[in-house]
Amino acid sequence: MPPTLTLKSGTSWADAWQRCLTVAPEAFRDDRVLNLWNAAWQTDGRALPAVSPVDGTPVAGPPRLDRATARQAVRAALDQHRAWRHVPLPERRARVAATLDALAEHRDLLALLLVWEIGKPWRLACADVDRAIDGVRWYVDGIDTMLEGRAPLDGPVSNIASWNYPMSVLVHALLVQALAGNAVVAKTPTDGGVACLTLATALAAREGIPVTLVSGSGGELSEALVRAPEIGCVSFVGGRDTGAAVATAVADLGKRHILEQEGLNTWGIWNYSDWDALGALIPKLFDYGKQRCTAYPRFVVQRSLFDAFLAAYLPAVRTLRIGHPLAVEHPDDPYPALDFGPVINAAKAKELDDQVAEAIDRGAVPLHRGTPAEARFLPGQDTSAYVQPVTLLNPPRSSPLHHAEPFGPVDTIVLVDTEAELLAAMNASNGALVATLSTDERATFDRLAPQIRAFKIGHGVPRSRGDRDELFGGFGASWCGAFVGGELLVRAVTRGPAGERLPGNFPDRRLTP
Repeated sequence: MPPTLTLKSGTSWADAWQRCLTVAPEAFRDDRVLNLWNAAWQTDGRALPAVSPVDGTPVAGPPRLDRATARQAVRAALDQHRAWRHVPLPERRARVAATLDALAEHRDLLALLLVWEIGKPWRLACADVDRAIDGVRWYVDGIDTMLEGRAPLDGPVSNIASWNYPMSVLVHALLVQALAGNAVVAKTPTDGGVACLTLATALAAREGIPVTLVSGSGGELSEALVRAPEIGCVSFVGGRDTGAAVATAVADLGKRHILEQEGLNTWGIWNYSDWDALGALIPKLFDYGKQRCTAYPRFVVQRSLFDAFLAAYLPAVRTLRIGHPLAVEHPDDPYPALDFGPVINAAKAKELDDQVAEAIDRGAVPLHRGTPAEARFLPGQDTSAYVQPVTLLNPPRSSPLHHAEPFGPVDTIVLVDTEAELLAAMNASNGALVATLSTDERATFDRLAPQIRAFKIGHGVPRSRGDRDELFGGFGASWCGAFVGGELLVRAVTRGPAGERLPGNFPDRRLTP
């Protein structure tokens, strides 16, 4: 019998919330978080109820603003921008560095909020916070050279990002944009992360960083956050449906933009034999239940190697550790070592379960399915947001699992017989952020890799978004606008010499760094 588990001491949502009230009383009230605009914390907005995906515990919901208030917030951000752009770089650098010190001081609380709000296991929640801090420090150290001959934009940068990486994507971007001389505006993700972002924003605002943080529906706030003439650049991270609407708006207005959108990242297997190396990588590819933009949900496998592939894949996927991220045997035990916990909410879990069932009904072959009995849960806890890992062979073309990213712990495998079929299957989603090709011969990789429509391609190893000086972008429908990463992130949110053409993926061109 598995041991009876309990919640780790001092990690309840009530514990985390009380610490927020103590650390940043200006940004938190007894039962809600506040919006930040016009350099002040505001009690406006209709706070919606929310629950944690971890176990259904009620948590803070986003205080949603209406369209008119959002417009006021953006106009106020422009005033902040006009003042901040003239602040000398040494002072901007000092204020951002002080913010990083404050984030580091409260790193464990930020990580605990990520566990409760978006279901990240402790190890991955800490990594999200650490990557934000370490990544921005790299820019603080090197910003002088990056800004030579460049100036801030004419208006603030508007940030709309998905919920899965509040710190290492959204907060990281906000602080670099501010370091470059821009005021910044951010919308809290609808599905989670509002308390973590509120705390991080409060720490930045104390240091004089000109940041605006608002909540609301995308449809209600898009007029202000995307189309408003005050906005100098739109930075978006999310799905293709919403991204397409944003792309249309910024194209119509000729506005600077950075739009990172989903794509089906694929892993190809062709003339390959190092199965021990592949087997060691499989569990790592399930980190956070594949709820990240650089996850690999599709394997494209040479048919003649399928038996060897399964012999490496199945034992590895059976080692995955799933459960409540704070459930331990004894209250003072270390945090559990898990590969993933819940998906973002119960609705997403049902959507994935329904897609898997429909794919099987239409002919997909289930090769592996985890069982709840193998997971680590508290007695009687709500498990409606948990999805056990699933692997399907040959999902039907009518299924979303055939052509789109599931954003959950669902792997699909497609078998191919020729190099042409391999490339067609790896390019199924009209562009991706990353891809990998496992093949023994370097010459084969060098010949096939240029034909794979992904921004980063690994030879037998996964690729990621990257940190510090590593560039990032996407091809096809996975990206619109300027590429980022390293110096390119600073170039994307500053003005250079007249006639400058930024590297990126634009309707009329694709300019690669």
